[in-house]
Amino acid sequence: MTTTYDVAIVGAGMAGASLAAVVAPHARVVVLEAEDAFGYHATGRSAAFWSETYGGPDIQPLTTASGPFLHAGGHLSPLGSLHIGRAEDEAAIEALLATFAGSDVMLHRVDPAAFVPGLRADWTLAVHEPSSAYIDVAALHAWSIAMARNAGADFITGAALIAATHADGRWTIDTAAGGYRARLLVNAAGAWSDVVAARAGVRPLGLQAYRRTMAQVRTDPGAPSDLPHVADVAGRFYFKPEPGGRIWLTPHDEIPTAPCDAAPEEIDVALAIDRFERVVDWRVDAVERRWAGLRTFAPDRLPIYGFDPRVPAFFWCAGQGGFGIQTAPAAALLAAGELLGTAPDPAVAAIDPGRYSPRRF
Repeated sequence: MTTTYDVAIVGAGMAGASLAAVVAPHARVVVLEAEDAFGYHATGRSAAFWSETYGGPDIQPLTTASGPFLHAGGHLSPLGSLHIGRAEDEAAIEALLATFAGSDVMLHRVDPAAFVPGLRADWTLAVHEPSSAYIDVAALHAWSIAMARNAGADFITGAALIAATHADGRWTIDTAAGGYRARLLVNAAGAWSDVVAARAGVRPLGLQAYRRTMAQVRTDPGAPSDLPHVADVAGRFYFKPEPGGRIWLTPHDEIPTAPCDAAPEEIDVALAIDRFERVVDWRVDAVERRWAGLRTFAPDRLPIYGFDPRVPAFFWCAGQGGFGIQTAPAAALLAAGELLGTAPDPAVAAIDPGRYSPRRF
C-alpha cells in the first residue's frame, strides 16, 4: 500500500532540504530528488559566500535573518567583501551606499589598494562590507538533510517527477522511482520548477535558468590569506581567495539556458581571466578547475514562496537565483509558516511573506 504523506517536496537541493528540516518535526514528509545525489546542480556548485548586499534590498532581510543561525551552526567563516570601481563607477558606489543606508548592513568607503595587493591604479573606489563570510555549503546542506531525516522525513533519489494529479484532497504523484501520495505538493525543483509545475497541471510562472561560470586558478603571486571577496560594483566579475593561495573567479555571466547539467564554455573562462588580469597585476599560471552552475530567477528576480493561487495544495519554493544558499535558513522558516499555516518563527516575524508570494504573478 502506498504511504500517504502530509507533504511531498520535489527537489533535495538547499531549498528543499532546508524546508524539510523545518517541516518534518510537524508533518510526515517525503523529499523526491530527480538525481542520484542530493544538491547535484545549483547547491553543489555554489560560490559559497554570504553577503547581506547580494541580491539587493528585497533579499537582504532574508540574508540578515539567516546570519545568526549560520553563525551559531558554525557554517560561516570570516571573509569580508570589497565592492570596487573605477572613476566612472562613482554613481554605482553611491547607489550601493544609499540602497542600504537605512539598514543594519555595515558599509564603509575605503581605499581598495589597502585590501588588494597589486591592484591596478585605475581601481580607486571601494566599499567594504565586513560582515560578508564564507559559507560551508556542504555542511549546511548535509545538516539540513540529517535534521529532516532525524525528524522522520524520507528522501528518495532517482525520483524525477513524471506527473502529479490532485483529487479528493490529495496529490497522486508518479515518479521514476514509483508512486507517492501527499496532501500538499511543494515545488523546490530549482531550474526545473516550471517543468514540475506543468507536469502537475499548474501554470508555470516564467522562471528562467541562467548559466554562471566559475574557475579555480593558480596565480603568481598566490592570493594572500586575508584577501576579501572582491566584486566589481558594476557587476562584471568577482573573485575570492581559496586555500593554498588559489582564487575562485567568475565573469559574473548570466547566460539564459534550458534546465540542464550546466558545463562551462572556454570563452567564458577566458573572459573571467581577462577581467581578473585587468584588476590586479598578478599572472594566472594555471586554470586548475572550471565548472558552471544554474541560477534561476522569476521575472522580477525575487524568490517565490507560497501556495499557488489557482491550485491551493501546490506550494512554490523556487526562484532563489544566486542567493538561495545564504537565505536558506530564514527562507525555510518563512515558507514553513506559510505551508503549515502557523505563526511565523520569531526570526522572520518582521519579514512580510507577501512580497514573495506567487500571487504577484
